Amino acid sequence: MGLITYLTRIQFERGAIRLIDEELALLGARRPLVVTDRGLVATGLIGRLAAASRALADAPVFDGTPENPTEAAVLAARDLLRARDCDSVVAVGGGSPLDLAKGVALLATHAEPLGQYAAVLGGIPRIRADQPPVVAVPTTAGTGSEVGRAALLTLADGRKLGFISPFLIPNVAICDPDLTVGLPPRLTAATGMDALTHCIETFLSPRHNPPAEAIALDGLRRAMRALPRAVRDGSDVEAREDMMMAALEGGMTFQKGLGAVHSMSHALGGRQARPLHHGTLNAVLLPHVLRFNAPACGEKFAALREAMGLPPQADLAAAIAALNAELGLPASLAAMGVTAQECEAVLPWAVADHSTATNGRPLGAEEFRRLFAEALG
Repeated sequence: MGLITYLTRIQFERGAIRLIDEELALLGARRPLVVTDRGLVATGLIGRLAAASRALADAPVFDGTPENPTEAAVLAARDLLRARDCDSVVAVGGGSPLDLAKGVALLATHAEPLGQYAAVLGGIPRIRADQPPVVAVPTTAGTGSEVGRAALLTLADGRKLGFISPFLIPNVAICDPDLTVGLPPRLTAATGMDALTHCIETFLSPRHNPPAEAIALDGLRRAMRALPRAVRDGSDVEAREDMMMAALEGGMTFQKGLGAVHSMSHALGGRQARPLHHGTLNAVLLPHVLRFNAPACGEKFAALREAMGLPPQADLAAAIAALNAELGLPASLAAMGVTAQECEAVLPWAVADHSTATNGRPLGAEEFRRLFAEALG
């Protein structure tokens, strides 16, 4: 493997992190801001990257990314970028630092407030190309944000909204499977189910995009064979490589749109009182949305069964629930501490979410209410 050009420039191989200086130079970037989180700083990874990179050696580091990136964190990182006269952003981490970095680049050149650029608030045409370049370095195999055109950011009022534009796709993605080898089993499982959900939901989207559908099925095949292995043995580099490719392919298919799983997980994920992991939410919600979508997705369900290695009449929802159990993930929203009152409170956000329009079967408030009730267990 090596250089891939699809939506953006992608360096995919073991040891690809060595190319970061070369890629920054090609972008004309000399003074990057590193956006990451405190957990990765504590592992020593950011220090190792800085020691091995001339461009990152003296780069300022913003490590205040919360689990669900917020408007406040975007503004704080943007202010650091301006104060240190940075001309680019290097995002290192999972989906949260990568999404935060997109918000930082956006507000580096666009006027506040951030909310005016959210997709559901009519913000897509307001996002321009004049932003500092972003280099994305994923350290998990899940979100696909390294090639995604969206950033999920929680506004000060608690709404977790999607900011969507081709101008938010990172200029370069550096995908090094070696960076995921130390990921703990639970996080491997949760982020892996995020990637798997992306492949399924984009495939079921009614938008017409055969190339994206083919990519989604390939990503699903990889995730099904590699995720249990990566969880059982974190040092299985072949499984790690397959999972990073599955996550990348899930991100490549975002052009089709997602579905109700993401509408619900975005709504719940915006509540800051108790952060909820996005990939875990997706894993818990996916079986219920699959059951709801089944009457409208017969032919596509057949293709999903084949890609997942299931018999022709297998119950997809049951297969996903069994996979969650095998991976040690919770079986219900209640097991994650979510209450019926919280679900009712975020119901309008799920209905209004940008992913709702591309669910495999149309739905509204009452359907979401039933899905939340079922997922509570």
